[in-house]
Amino acid sequence: MKKLNIIDENAFNDSHMTRLLVHDSPYFKILNFNFRKGQELPVHSHDIEGQVSIFVLEGEGEFLSKDKRISAKRGDILISDISEPHGIRADKDMRVLVTIAPPI
Repeated sequence: MKKLNIIDENAFNDSHMTRLLVHDSPYFKILNFNFRKGQELPVHSHDIEGQVSIFVLEGEGEFLSKDKRISAKRGDILISDISEPHGIRADKDMRVLVTIAPPI
């Protein structure tokens, strides 16, 4: 068993998003990303089979795809195939929890 407080472990950075590897196993990967207002994870995809979930813990912004923007606020979750283009943009300071299965 493992316990981790991602609020204490992963602070915000004014110059770039921050990333914390919360868990990595053969079954899934969990990451925490923190974005200051205006920071983003550009739209990208992975050439593998699997799924990604992006859960907004705090803040507001947008889930990004190749040709679409979907509003995202605290409590929202996006689930898609990992091969589908995806990204995130923060309109306010934002914390997200990303799960990837199987891990890349």
